[in-house]
Amino acid sequence: MTSRPSGSVSWFQIFQRGQHYMKTWPADKRLAPLFPENRVSRATRFAVRFMPPLAIFTLTWQIALGGQLGPAIATALFACSLPMQGLWWLGRRSVTPLPPTLLQWFHEVRNKLAEAGQAIAPVEGTPTYQALADVLKRAFKQLDKTFLDDL
Repeated sequence: MTSRPSGSVSWFQIFQRGQHYMKTWPADKRLAPLFPENRVSRATRFAVRFMPPLAIFTLTWQIALGGQLGPAIATALFACSLPMQGLWWLGRRSVTPLPPTLLQWFHEVRNKLAEAGQAIAPVEGTPTYQALADVLKRAFKQLDKTFLDDL
């Protein structure tokens, strides 16, 4: 990320915002070349689902075979930290202000929603990636699928 996130957010709120951002971001293939969110969200979902069982398996395997416990604990901790790293990245990204090029694109999508007759709340402060995710999700639901082609 190139710029500092706005406002101070506690570390627990960053994880919560990461989860919310992951659920809000539209998983559309056409956004994948422009944004890393699709890949990070997919990897984080995979890690949330499979890394805790892998950590438990690693520990029980080493205990059952009488192996060294130190490397097994280190591996288990690393496996458990992977989903947290994804949520942390997504949470930090969600509060990061949009760069100027995306800011223009954000306003164009909002204008398209307004032209389609959708009620849009005014933007409070500097738009963030979370605001972009909200607008894109709404646009994918309420506009035709070709709205990205016009932008």
